[in-house]
Amino acid sequence: MREALLERRIGSVTVLFGARGGKYPHGNSLLVRGAEESVVIDPGLGLVERRQALPRVDRVLNSHCHEDHIAGNHLFPAAPWHLHEADLPGIRSLDAMMAIYGYPEPVHAAFRQAVVDEFHFVARPDAQAFRDGTVFDLGGGVRIRVLHAPGHTRGHSFFWIEPEDVLYLADVDLSSFGPYYGDAWSSLADFERTLAALRPLAPRHWATFHHIGVLDDRAAFLARLDRFEAVIADRERRLVAYLRPAPRTLAEIARHRFVYRPEDAVPFAEPVETRSMSQHLERLLAEGAVREVEPGLFLAA
Repeated sequence: MREALLERRIGSVTVLFGARGGKYPHGNSLLVRGAEESVVIDPGLGLVERRQALPRVDRVLNSHCHEDHIAGNHLFPAAPWHLHEADLPGIRSLDAMMAIYGYPEPVHAAFRQAVVDEFHFVARPDAQAFRDGTVFDLGGGVRIRVLHAPGHTRGHSFFWIEPEDVLYLADVDLSSFGPYYGDAWSSLADFERTLAALRPLAPRHWATFHHIGVLDDRAAFLARLDRFEAVIADRERRLVAYLRPAPRTLAEIARHRFVYRPEDAVPFAEPVETRSMSQHLERLLAEGAVREVEPGLFLAA
C-alpha cells in the first residue's frame, strides 16, 4: 500500500513532506503562495507522486543542483527555473550536472543513468541565476530571500520566506548523518562557515529537505544543529585514531569508511569517502596532527 504523503500549512507556506519522512532519495518540498505568484521550492520525488493534484506554479526555485532536489522540475516546463549562479551550469546540461559530483568510472556512468531514469533530469539551458540577497516578491507581502550557504555544493542556498518567517535550510538537514561534503563541488571549509553563519539566525520556523521537516522551537533547532555539526569533529577524531597505529593511504582510508557505515550499500561511497576525507587530511596535515611519512602514506603525528 502506498504511503500517505503529509502536508503542513504555515500561512502562505505549505510543506509537502516526502515519503519515509523525507529520507533520501525523497525529500520535503515547499509551495509558497503569494497574491500574484506561486513558487515551488526543491520539487522532489514526492511531487511526482502528487502530480495529479499540483496547483499552478509560476516559478521553480532550487536550493542547489543535486538529483533529489530537481527530480520534480520536469513537472513545470512552462515555469522559469532558478538556481544560484554557482550551480546554474548543472541544470543547463547533463555533462555539467555530472561534473558537480565528479565521480570516476564505473560509478559515473551508472549514476548518470540514474539521474535521468530515476530523478527525471531534464536539461534547461534557459534556467535563470540568482545570487545572495536576491528577493522574489510573490505579492501580498510574501517574499522569498536568498541566503547563499555554500559547502554542500558551491551554490547551495537557504530561502527565508516572509512574512511567515520560515527559513528553509535545504540540505543542512540537521540529521544524525551529518554534513555532506563529498562531491567535487563540495567544500568542508565552506560548510563550516555556513554553519557558523546559520547559528545566530532566529526565524520562527526552520524547514529541511530531509528527515527533520519543520522545527518551531529555537532550543530544539540549536540542539539539532549541535549534533549535526559535531559529526565533522567526530569523523576527524576517528580518522586520526585510524592513522595512529600504522600509516595508511587515502585509498585505505576511503575503504575503511568514515562517512557511511561499512555495511551501507552505497554505490558512490568510495568517491564520496575519498573526497570527504581528503579534505580532513589536508587540514590535519596543515595543523601537524598528521604527517606524510612517504608519498601518499599518512600517519598520525
